[in-house]
Amino acid sequence: MNSQHVSMAPKKVHFVGVDKDTDKDKRSQDAMCVNSSEIENPLSANIKYSLFGMLFGIIAVKSEIISWFRIQEMFRLQSFHMYGVIGSAVVVGIISVWLIKKFKVRTMEGEEIKLEPKKFSKGQIFGGLTFGLGWAITGACPGPLFAQIGTGATVVIVTLLSAIAGTWVYGRFRDKLPH
Repeated sequence: MNSQHVSMAPKKVHFVGVDKDTDKDKRSQDAMCVNSSEIENPLSANIKYSLFGMLFGIIAVKSEIISWFRIQEMFRLQSFHMYGVIGSAVVVGIISVWLIKKFKVRTMEGEEIKLEPKKFSKGQIFGGLTFGLGWAITGACPGPLFAQIGTGATVVIVTLLSAIAGTWVYGRFRDKLPH
């Protein structure tokens, strides 16, 4: 038996070509709230987030918010279903942010949650219109893509690959775009 000491301390992950400080500064320019954790956990610590993601996917499927037909009904103003879901989410979000600020709620790891003010820019209008157009055409937004694929709608893989490509294009030309 080997008697070497095995450290259980979290390991730091370093991405090649990414200066941690510069990357965080760039991300903070565009983020609604900058809450990158200073605690570095092992990959196994993310199990709770995976379980939450699976629960979200199940709820998304059962409530039909990932249904292409429901999304088309919304954009054609034929049904209130999606507007009700989105409106409820907005109300819950407003109340949640208010409670986080009022009671100084912390993360599960005990870190402070900081909500930074965000300046308005015309890029947000163009981004929102582009996002909405893509959502209307494909019947999918980034959150439910994996749930749609999980239900067997494998054609959505094209949408997923397009979202990944769009993210790459944005990252490539980010410095040239208005912020």
